[in-house]
Amino acid sequence: MENRIKIGVSACLLGQPVRFDGSHKHDRYITGILGEYLEFVPVCPEVEAGFPIPRETFRLVGDPNAPRFMTTRGQVDHTERMTAWAERRVRELEKENLCGFIFKSDSPSSGLMRVKVYNAKGMADKKGIGVFARAFTRHFPLLPVEEEGRLNDAGLREMFIEQIFALKRWRETLTRPANMNHLIDFHTRHKLLILAHSPTHSKLMGKLVAEGSKMPVNAVYQGYEKLLIEALRLKATTKKNVNVLQHIMGYFKRQLSADEKQELLEVLDRYGRGYLPLIVPVTLLNHYVRKYHQPYLQQQTYLNPHPVALKLRNHA
Repeated sequence: MENRIKIGVSACLLGQPVRFDGSHKHDRYITGILGEYLEFVPVCPEVEAGFPIPRETFRLVGDPNAPRFMTTRGQVDHTERMTAWAERRVRELEKENLCGFIFKSDSPSSGLMRVKVYNAKGMADKKGIGVFARAFTRHFPLLPVEEEGRLNDAGLREMFIEQIFALKRWRETLTRPANMNHLIDFHTRHKLLILAHSPTHSKLMGKLVAEGSKMPVNAVYQGYEKLLIEALRLKATTKKNVNVLQHIMGYFKRQLSADEKQELLEVLDRYGRGYLPLIVPVTLLNHYVRKYHQPYLQQQTYLNPHPVALKLRNHA
């Protein structure tokens, strides 16, 4: 596949034998399914920081907000070494133009959330963030990030991958000259997708675009990008999706036959009650978009936000 979307991934998840004992944590969903559409930039903090294979395991110790990175048995403190490497590495990653990152869960270097932090008595509390994960999210606060284990949750998986594809489309817009016409084009195509995540952000972004000519265009773009990422990080609930689906249905009120309208209403009701996955009403609406030639809806990314083969909307 040409023009793959580039994301960072913990190297062990790609099958690289970089763990402390020379093993890996190959995640076949990442390499097999997502690998059809994504290009991976592998990162192993501990190996890249110069620690050998095999090596003693590490743990986070002390204050969960500023823990020390130490060996488990010898209790040797390598915080400064790992922190200095992490700060250099995130700067290097700027040139990769990443659209996201998948971290290895529970890792003292790469864990994104709920990493064990040990106190002076040797008791652990799951309140930490891995040293590299912390540096990465601070340096790239708007990039989509997730852990491999959480991708087993269908809802979280859909949100994360949807963000990646949306950010890729936004990056493509940024390759064009910055002007309001290009921003309006992007916003028009993403209106319904944004609405499904956050009606509040939809209003704010619409106002920003409408009043953008009164502001420096770069400031408008920066403000829009921040709102876009904020919106897509909010869950597109069944209730919000039903609202968007009904909005789309309104474009066909003079074209649908009585039977078609009844069928669509029944499908929306069953989706709203949790009996059908989102892909069912979306597929039916896409059929009507093609049948009745609705130009505005044909360009709406909400109806086709990512490849159907990923089956991200197939969960009830």
